[in-house]
Amino acid sequence: MHDLLSMMARHGYALTFLLLFAEAIGLPFPAAIALVAAGAAVASHTLSGAGVLLAAMVALMIGDTAQFWLGRYTGWALLGILCRLSMNPETCILRSAESFYKRGKLTLVIAKFIPGINTMAAPLAGSMKMRFGQFLRLDLAGAMLYSGTYLLVGYLSRDFLAATLNGFHAAGRAMEVIVTVALVVYTGYRVTQFLRHKKYRVMPRVQAQELAARLASSEKDRVLIVDVRSHGYYDIGAERIAGSIRIEPNNLDEEIKRLPKDKDIYLYCT
Repeated sequence: MHDLLSMMARHGYALTFLLLFAEAIGLPFPAAIALVAAGAAVASHTLSGAGVLLAAMVALMIGDTAQFWLGRYTGWALLGILCRLSMNPETCILRSAESFYKRGKLTLVIAKFIPGINTMAAPLAGSMKMRFGQFLRLDLAGAMLYSGTYLLVGYLSRDFLAATLNGFHAAGRAMEVIVTVALVVYTGYRVTQFLRHKKYRVMPRVQAQELAARLASSEKDRVLIVDVRSHGYYDIGAERIAGSIRIEPNNLDEEIKRLPKDKDIYLYCT
């Protein structure tokens, strides 16, 4: 943090732009910490508040707009790439989609405060065919709220940050031990989670030709096809495979109870 504050004093506007742009395009950079440091620099009259806010807003809007159009043209492919570091990529995507499902398009306004969803919101909005003008308005509001909040935190807590940093320097060795232990515990947690979710990475699949053959045979009465496309890719007027039924993926616990137990069930999603 001390190094970040020093860099802010020398390259504040460029650093703010680069870190926020990096976060907006999905890279794991400490954008919120950068904004807090920039706010502290504004309080000490090292940087201009208007200049820092402008740099932050431009970075976020450029990054989010690029993600929106990539999401529009690549769909789930980009979302899968952004979720690659997650323990369970499908859960990562569905969690973000579920946020849109529950909160609607206003998710864009608060998305930057929610880890995981902050990176997914813009491409998900693009993949769901949201109107670009509507996306810009909501994303602009979200970027303003996010930037303004953390800049204000840094501005109001300048003296606290300075005292904290002095404490860190005084207890440098202890902090190194604490950070090392925290990293070891976190690594162990990630490995444990990976092993827990490993079994869910293997999804049994069937070729369309094989299923079509079953539907054309005498076994067709034992086959049930279920449409589980995610919200945003499905509406009441959407075309489905002939004879299939629709269940809502955000209500699977209840929907599964109504499925017949005497049929072979095939699912298809987006």
